[in-house]
Amino acid sequence: MTIVAGLHAVAEYLRSTPERVLRLSVQRDRRDEALSALIRIARDHDIQVTQVGRDALNRISDGTVHQGIVAHCQEFQPKTEAEFETLFESLTNPFLFAIEGVQDPRNLGACLRSAAGAGVDAVLLPRNRSAPLSSAAFKSASGALSSLFIVGVANLARRIAWLQSQGVWVVGTDDQASKRYTEYDYGSSTLVVVGSEDEGLRALTKDRCDALVAIPMAGSVPSLNVSVASGIVLYECVRQRALRTSSE
Repeated sequence: MTIVAGLHAVAEYLRSTPERVLRLSVQRDRRDEALSALIRIARDHDIQVTQVGRDALNRISDGTVHQGIVAHCQEFQPKTEAEFETLFESLTNPFLFAIEGVQDPRNLGACLRSAAGAGVDAVLLPRNRSAPLSSAAFKSASGALSSLFIVGVANLARRIAWLQSQGVWVVGTDDQASKRYTEYDYGSSTLVVVGSEDEGLRALTKDRCDALVAIPMAGSVPSLNVSVASGIVLYECVRQRALRTSSE
């Protein structure tokens, strides 16, 4: 079972995939319109609503800020690689994103939120060496997981090679890269790859990339948080693609 905590995250689940919500636990002594509205939506979908104490919600959410509400949902299952290949066949100019080795579920959730905001077609998430899609990840994603096509990948390097054989250009982020992220042309079919908080991309993944790009830093700060860097590069892709579309 997947626990989704917080007003916004629960609201997104009730809006997009109410069939996956098994029941709600709400704080007994909390009264506000936002919470009441979610309870009404749940009851409209015949979802059970149970009132519990704040301590019980704290235990259920395992420390995630719950804002008085927790949804008990069917376990989140990433799409299979076969399902991804089926999706890929329908894409005319794929915009893809891969997250390698991010260990903090809050960082993972924030990266997924940026991906959803940028409108990527799919997110590739290695099955191993990655933070779990826990309640903390769901909270940081602010409901984005319900709208993203997330693929569980057994071997990212092998999947990158397959995408390259399909005409996708692979761009990795690397603090030491000589090319700035604004100097790359993201207009064609593109996969953007980001790495872990401490180590960045693995050497094998770097070697597989067609290009490596960096975000220039001023002052003494060596690098950005991976979720911030993800948002910057993904939205540069969005900007360039929008310009190309408007000029056609």
